Amino acid sequence: MAECGAGGGGSSGDSLDKSITLPPDEIFRNLENAKRFAIDIGGSLTKLAYYSTVQHKVAKVRSFDHSGKDAEQDHEPPYEISVQEEITARLHFVKFENTYIEACLDFIKDHLVNTETKVIQATGGGAYKFKDLIEEKLRLKVDKEDVMTCLIKGCNFVLKNIPHEAFMYQKDSDPEFRFQTNHPNIFPYLLVNIGSGVSIVKVETEDRFEWIGGSSIGGGTFWGLGALLTKTKKFDELLHLASKGQHANVDMLVQDIYGGAHQTLGLSGNLIASSFGKSATADKEFSKEDMAKSLLHMISNDIGQLACLYAKLHSLDRVYFGGFFIRGHPVTMRTITYSINFFSKGEVQALFLRHEGYLGAIGAFLKGAEQDNPNQYSWGENYAGSSGLMSASPELCPTQRARSGTFDLLEMDRLERPLVNLPLLLDPSSYVPDTVDLTDDARARKYWLTCFEEALDGVVKRAVASQPESTDAAERAEKFRQKYWSKLQTLRHQPFAYGTLTVRSLLDTREHCLNEFSFPDPYSKVKQKENGIALKYFQGVVRALDSLGWEERQLALVKGLLAGNVFDWGAKAVSDVLESDPQFGFEEAKRKLQERPWLVDSYNKWLQRLKGPPHKCALIFADNSGIDIILGVFPFVRELLFRGTEVILACNSGPALNDVTYSESLIVADRIAAMDPVVHSALQEERLLLVQTGSSSPCLDLSRLDQGLAVLARERGADLVVIEGMGRAVHTNYHAVLRCESLKLAVVKNAWLAERLGGRLFSVIFKYEVPAE
Repeated sequence: MAECGAGGGGSSGDSLDKSITLPPDEIFRNLENAKRFAIDIGGSLTKLAYYSTVQHKVAKVRSFDHSGKDAEQDHEPPYEISVQEEITARLHFVKFENTYIEACLDFIKDHLVNTETKVIQATGGGAYKFKDLIEEKLRLKVDKEDVMTCLIKGCNFVLKNIPHEAFMYQKDSDPEFRFQTNHPNIFPYLLVNIGSGVSIVKVETEDRFEWIGGSSIGGGTFWGLGALLTKTKKFDELLHLASKGQHANVDMLVQDIYGGAHQTLGLSGNLIASSFGKSATADKEFSKEDMAKSLLHMISNDIGQLACLYAKLHSLDRVYFGGFFIRGHPVTMRTITYSINFFSKGEVQALFLRHEGYLGAIGAFLKGAEQDNPNQYSWGENYAGSSGLMSASPELCPTQRARSGTFDLLEMDRLERPLVNLPLLLDPSSYVPDTVDLTDDARARKYWLTCFEEALDGVVKRAVASQPESTDAAERAEKFRQKYWSKLQTLRHQPFAYGTLTVRSLLDTREHCLNEFSFPDPYSKVKQKENGIALKYFQGVVRALDSLGWEERQLALVKGLLAGNVFDWGAKAVSDVLESDPQFGFEEAKRKLQERPWLVDSYNKWLQRLKGPPHKCALIFADNSGIDIILGVFPFVRELLFRGTEVILACNSGPALNDVTYSESLIVADRIAAMDPVVHSALQEERLLLVQTGSSSPCLDLSRLDQGLAVLARERGADLVVIEGMGRAVHTNYHAVLRCESLKLAVVKNAWLAERLGGRLFSVIFKYEVPAE
């Protein structure tokens, strides 16, 4: 990452370099691979969208070919790792002021290499004004798209693909943003678009929406009347004036008319009875600030009441506000929220969108890409390349950021498989994956941000060590460090920048940043070695278990699961032990465990359940590679199979820390099957099925899982869900309510968290839950 203000790019970008705060090639990323474009030009801002391909390094694992020689060579790892290039799809969105449009178009023209299209989809009022300029610069034909269709398409897209897209604004909270968990069904809703005027649209399905009303009193009215009253021509300056004003100096309030008698009417004395009411009779000059504030209240209250009436008329309780009047300004969000709450008596929610400014550009892009059917895929926000809410790009210097950030970025990665809800969630609409909201909990936020900062050196060291043959690994790792560090600083000041801040989002941001600098799997060699060692002990562990009586064996299996879960390189308390004592093994881990009764202990209830009929099918979410999956999970799986229970074993699709991936689990299962007839026959008869979760996170979001897994869980009638590990069962899903039996188990490997839960380091959580009848 270049220092603040550093330039970059080609010669024609020179004019661009002087006027913006980031090198152009860090704004228009992957431009040389751009395939298709769309643009949304408003009165003051341009939003450019383009689709590009991104080359990523991925770590692939593959069994050795053992034909004609003995497979069990002691010194040989269980599989080989190769790093390959993989091409994925990414959507880029860049927002900038219209004053930069010509310089930006020049830069794009000079860096376009192999675009597949001859057309650029365009929407917004400026699409007409700048049509000739765009066609001349980019040599692409401008194809104009309907503004409202684009807005709706964009709105549907962000609501479906970005989990913390919508938020409520609460002025007295700290922070003021309250993010909503996405409802599995986003329809129907009301979209109130406040541009120059107001358009109100009812959206019923992906393709069905209707314009149901509007008003000529909108953002343009505020701007126009504001300019006449204050002689201030700039919209943002007007809002700034309003934020400092006292409207009661200009407005007539209820108490001004009724005195103390307003209480008999059931009205608050501070309510506005007449906007600008005092200006007719008062013989004095009013301040610009007070007039701007009064005007803002007048227009916001009018829009709020109108939106509320339409929502009630059409029985809708979700109303999303967008348009240039909003643009993330706290003062407008506050007045609209107040108005909606007042007129609906709290029954209708005023909701705002993190990426509200991009809706038109996203919609225009989707219109142009219909032949690729982008809606059949799931997409995920790439935190490494996106600016946060209310922030300029976090890499900017503070003095530059104060200028409200010239360029704003959003990147979305196409996920290879569609993601859906786990059908076993009791109520998907109220499911919240994360246990602690760090946006809310300042003490926890401070602790975890510091924790991730302190762990950064270790992550950098591990990343470099994972690529010993690479000449530029140290340089890339340093860029990763700078990028992730700057993200952490942004989140210290703006914890709401990427939605609700959680331990999961901090971990996922770190994985995104590692990927960005081609460290796809820093723990691949650690996992390879640990899998190799654990496989050698498997038969001995199983023999020892089989020699125990039934009841003794059940406890030993659970202790094995828990001991295996100690081997987590993501926990500093553990990685310190593993670094200093390479001989630390399964038996040592068992000795680390808390003695019973555990911190959360429903083992006796679980044992009673095991004395009953077998479960039909267990869905198990595995955690770590090595001892965890091989000596902890597989013996437990083997016992379930022995009881007559089918097992679906779900592992991450992509790497995260030392968590086992789906492709690694296939090889491990193969090797275990060669040693164990129970596992061998279960794999052959498809009573044991290995699936991928669709995730590359150390945590688990049960509302965004691989469609194949969800289908299988439904088809096989899964009636037990087992979630193991601190990331999946404590940081997430600790409070998840399922419609079937569940087992959540973890060893708490963080002293601060253990203390917060009322325990100490290596405390055990064994939570067996049965759904209420």
